[in-house]
Amino acid sequence: MLLDRINEPGDIKHYSVEELELLAQEIRTFLIEKLSVTGGHLSSNLGIVELTIALHYLYNSPVDKFLFDVGHQSYVHKILTGRKDRFDTLKKYKGMSGFIKRNESVHDVWEAGHSSTSLSAAMGMALARDFKGESNKVIAIIGDGAMTGGMALEAMNHIGHEKKDLMVVLNDNEMSIAPNVGAIHNYLSRIRSDKNYKKAKGELESLLKKIPSIGGTLAKTAEKVKDSLKYMVVSGVLFEELGFNYIGPVDGHNLPLLLETFKQADKVKGPVLVHVITRKGKGYLPAEEDSHTWHGASSYKIESGQMAKAVGNPMYTEIFGNALIELAEKDTRIIAVTPAMPGGSGLLKFAKAFPNRMIDVGIAEEHAATMCAAVAGEGLKPVFAVYSTFLQRAYDQTLHDICRMNLNVIFAIDRAGFVGGDGETHHGVYDIAFLRHIPNITIMMPKDENELRNMMYTAVHYDGGPIAIRYPRVNTRGVTIDETMTALPIGTWEVVADAPSPTAAILAIGPMVQLAEEAAETLKREGIHVRVINARFIKPLDETMLLQLAKEGLNLVTIEEASVKGGFGSSVLEFYADRNIYDMRVKNIGVPDYFVEHGSLNEQRAEVGLAAERIVTEVKNLLPKKRQRA
Repeated sequence: MLLDRINEPGDIKHYSVEELELLAQEIRTFLIEKLSVTGGHLSSNLGIVELTIALHYLYNSPVDKFLFDVGHQSYVHKILTGRKDRFDTLKKYKGMSGFIKRNESVHDVWEAGHSSTSLSAAMGMALARDFKGESNKVIAIIGDGAMTGGMALEAMNHIGHEKKDLMVVLNDNEMSIAPNVGAIHNYLSRIRSDKNYKKAKGELESLLKKIPSIGGTLAKTAEKVKDSLKYMVVSGVLFEELGFNYIGPVDGHNLPLLLETFKQADKVKGPVLVHVITRKGKGYLPAEEDSHTWHGASSYKIESGQMAKAVGNPMYTEIFGNALIELAEKDTRIIAVTPAMPGGSGLLKFAKAFPNRMIDVGIAEEHAATMCAAVAGEGLKPVFAVYSTFLQRAYDQTLHDICRMNLNVIFAIDRAGFVGGDGETHHGVYDIAFLRHIPNITIMMPKDENELRNMMYTAVHYDGGPIAIRYPRVNTRGVTIDETMTALPIGTWEVVADAPSPTAAILAIGPMVQLAEEAAETLKREGIHVRVINARFIKPLDETMLLQLAKEGLNLVTIEEASVKGGFGSSVLEFYADRNIYDMRVKNIGVPDYFVEHGSLNEQRAEVGLAAERIVTEVKNLLPKKRQRA
């Protein structure tokens, strides 16, 4: 097999075009077989096989820089750069990342788990290259979905102004994770469907070249005619007006055509955009027919395409989606907003039930947040369903446009906590730290699915300003669901386990409540009694209960699956410091000050000490010395 002989990109440079096409088939088979066991981003990588081969065939990585936007479409790049033998460890603990990773290979020059960053990075690398007097190529590979991100458009504006030599490869497969939406998507659709532009443009340019000399007014008229043609048939105008030389659209699965196109692009001075049309899931029928489901696949049977079924109780995401439908049936003010994640955020059923009240803005978190602010200002109840990691991108809008004006926006923050195989770019462990210091916002986290439903009811009926509910990417606990949802008193906690004479208290949020209960049982068997508190309101704190704990002289352990710096535990310390209460000890357990890499959820929690055993140890450390000796 050709693939067996590849250990670095240079190994393919002596292959014929026919051999490259055979290699593409072998790579697709390799990916389908390997990911059937490990799971991973299948459809996006099957769609980019020929494109990645062409780039590595013509250019010289890592001297020439390949910047993969997001990075989850980099599996072929990993295969060609010597990592095919590591695919059995894909997304596993201490194994190969599912994204570009600078410490994995010198060929990985730009890391990203959030979309729309590659063009800004490419501009930076082109600037650095020119400052250093070097001559390498800079090539950004970005999807059409990522082009809806404001950062990509900002970068294009600057690149077109500076006229730096760099190439943007627009991998147009009509999809990000969900089907793309918006004006840019519609614009690209018109380019894809236009069969006459290339021929007409070429004929006009050929005609102009045949005229020996065009001077003055005639020359200006000719240029206007040429521009009018571009506007008339649409293709590439937007990019050319932004200062790019547009080439395409090109069939992204036709290797000879791709190679010739890139060779032509190399002759162009200044920024050039090569528009490549690909098919997500190419070569594997189940992924071609449903690229959304196969975007991030679990393990599956190759022959049938049947994925391994999830076991256990429903995910919190599903509980959220179903509860939102119940609430929306009774409250016409509710609309749902998502930045290109209707499936991942549990809103597909809502979209079917209320198509006119479901707004997908595309990959545009900043826009979504400010839009929600204005919607709330007009008296409606926008529910901004967003992953914690993606909410980071809308920090300014959350602070400036929502919280500052104290508008009734509901944040449904999914993937709060560790997320497993997607790793450090996707963990939702920083939102408490970047939200809780903002005035006016209320932050909640449920201990179980029933409490999540009640928190949603609380949020919908709360008119005191922005309110956030954060919930994890795990299965629910399987508790009994109340027939009707009820409102929780804002800023109140719940004692879930107690003892007649407790020696300490454990304050826990979300899934950590269950760990705290397990620790309490262990301590009880050893004769140590503690109080377990579900600190369901992260902001505002339950000041009455905190003062009562101080009055009883109980030392505290706080535990959260979130950054320990600036997190919930920090707010407890601040509370006591502000009130000059220094005669009690508080130990904070949370995610330490480093980025935790990919692996299973249990492995990630174990690495940072989010475990019942750790809680037991910390409670014992807080006991008076005489109790420890006993």
